[in-house]
Amino acid sequence: MSAADRKDDHVRLAAAQHPLVAGNAFDDVRLLHHALSGIDAGDVTLATEAAGLHWPAPFYINAMTGGSNRTGEINRALAAAAAAAGVPIASGSMSVALDDPDAAPTFRVLREQNPDGLLFANIGIERSADDARRAVALIDADALQIHVNAVQEIVMPEGGRSFGHWVASLERIVAAVDVPVIVKEVGFGLSRRTLSVLGEIGVAAADVAGRGGTDFVQIENARRTDADFGYLAGWGQSAVESLLDAPTDAPPLLASGGVRTPLDVIRGLALGAGAVGVSGTFLRMVLDGGADALSTALDAWKTQLRSVMTVLGARTSTDLIRTDLIIGGATAEFARARAIDITSLAHRSDALGAPGRSRNDR
Repeated sequence: MSAADRKDDHVRLAAAQHPLVAGNAFDDVRLLHHALSGIDAGDVTLATEAAGLHWPAPFYINAMTGGSNRTGEINRALAAAAAAAGVPIASGSMSVALDDPDAAPTFRVLREQNPDGLLFANIGIERSADDARRAVALIDADALQIHVNAVQEIVMPEGGRSFGHWVASLERIVAAVDVPVIVKEVGFGLSRRTLSVLGEIGVAAADVAGRGGTDFVQIENARRTDADFGYLAGWGQSAVESLLDAPTDAPPLLASGGVRTPLDVIRGLALGAGAVGVSGTFLRMVLDGGADALSTALDAWKTQLRSVMTVLGARTSTDLIRTDLIIGGATAEFARARAIDITSLAHRSDALGAPGRSRNDR
């Protein structure tokens, strides 16, 4: 099977996984409501800083596709929607374009359709430092995503089987490029140990990219003639678990994996992510309605984010880390097993005090 056919398969199988209503670990995160904590909507700003860059909004279209005629047209629509709505966008894996120049236009279209927007290139961790520089140059990228995907590779029929050199490869890439490097999983989460290693290497940010969204075990297993890796479906940690488990020496965090609504974006930000990435949900939108439908949805997400932040009293996305959170379900069990104090999350706003008079002022 050609690389282009594989990319088309990935899109088809990923889209089939994404009915817009499905439970995942984000549902284990409740926001404690304080009825008098609201502020004026005009005081809320969505702009933020993450990975050393200025972001016009705290969510982004995360890495998806490219490499075939069909996926090139999907990239065209994604980029047009991102440009219209002023939302950052990440490329899908560009390895196919590095190996086959004929595939390059299917990625270059991201910059052509979005000349002034925040755009991230994307390659696998096993690629060379020269490949990293070529990927950034191909789309004039503002940052470089490096994806780590050992579980996907193991299940992929034509995938790699050698991972022992990955840390050294990442160190070479970080030293070689002159844009921020963002390391991301592809749906299996980044553990406390992994995030500490990434902090030591000095990456600009880490996208924890947890399970609960697109499952590449299921995608690659469906491409196997024997489909014998089905028992690995659901492998790894969710984005919520990864954010809770993050150590103090982790790099700045981004979050993705199973984000369905603006409320999930709020949850990710409240758990410490600097911005939140969305792939499957936006892919389904663009496949169903094209660039215009996605652009309309992106604008609606911005409006709804501002509205929820207004109710929560958060003038900026970073203010959300003071929002009180109740963690339940399987995520609470994970936290207990990992000795994570989730009780304190339910009292983060206590030090701020309640607005208005105290009863002692009467």
